[in-house]
Amino acid sequence: MNYFSFEYPFLILLLLPILYCLYRCKEYLKPIYFVHLHFLSPKKSFYKPEWILKIAIFVLLSIALSSPILVDRVDPLNRNGKDIVLAIDASGSMNSTGFDFEGEAALPQKLSRFEIAKIVASEFIQKRLSDNVGIVLYGDFAFIASPITYEKNIIIEMLSYLNQGMAGQNTAIGEAIAMSLRAFKHSKAKSKIVVLLTDGEHNSGDISPKDALVLAKEENIKIYTIGMGNRGEADEALLKKIADESGGEFFYATNAKELKEIYEHIDELESSKIKSRDYLLKEYNYYLFLLIALLLLLYLLKREMSR
Repeated sequence: MNYFSFEYPFLILLLLPILYCLYRCKEYLKPIYFVHLHFLSPKKSFYKPEWILKIAIFVLLSIALSSPILVDRVDPLNRNGKDIVLAIDASGSMNSTGFDFEGEAALPQKLSRFEIAKIVASEFIQKRLSDNVGIVLYGDFAFIASPITYEKNIIIEMLSYLNQGMAGQNTAIGEAIAMSLRAFKHSKAKSKIVVLLTDGEHNSGDISPKDALVLAKEENIKIYTIGMGNRGEADEALLKKIADESGGEFFYATNAKELKEIYEHIDELESSKIKSRDYLLKEYNYYLFLLIALLLLLYLLKREMSR
């Protein structure tokens, strides 16, 4: 968040006596007497350029003394939330269409399950104002697409770059869980949650879901599992076992509306305290006002000397 401020705002008050003096204090002019006044044609002017320049110079100098700054505030604060990893299936079956997405009929082509999953996940991330979120993508293998962070815009942007098939065409659920646990390596949150989404069965990877589940239980990480697609496509028994033994819950969505409702339900999880720091990056801009004041002063001096 960026905003404009002053390092020493009270110095702006110097303008009050200065402007008052410029207005009330009269400059003493030595009288010059002419015999024939009719030879002189007085110029009529509605303003005095010198007076305006002097005011501008004093205003700019006062602003410069107040040290104007542009503050870039990186302010995660001590957020009441959780560390959440969204593990998203990007296997070949996620390229299937017909998941009944709202408003899909108006689109030039039908969205795949993977594209719908990304849209629903993005909406979920935007609502997690107090949480840190990360993304794990998996297929033949799993990788951390976005590390756990509170920068929601970055996560959503990174999510938009992901494509189905980036991690292969199979479904390595064990690898997905193991990589999600690795994403929590530097987490300080008390509540760590994995939301694992898939439309298939475990058929790839060097780590079995059983071994990955043991690691999750050792680290006290709760796993919520979501099956999507037609009933029978996802391994419901495995997903339910993972959820139950890790303290999570198993869900199944046959359309986009149900998928949204599932994420909304997970959104009601109990929050915890996340430790973070408050960073202020200050950009000082007093020199700009000093430079303008100097240029005006030089112009005023040149004008006086040319008379």
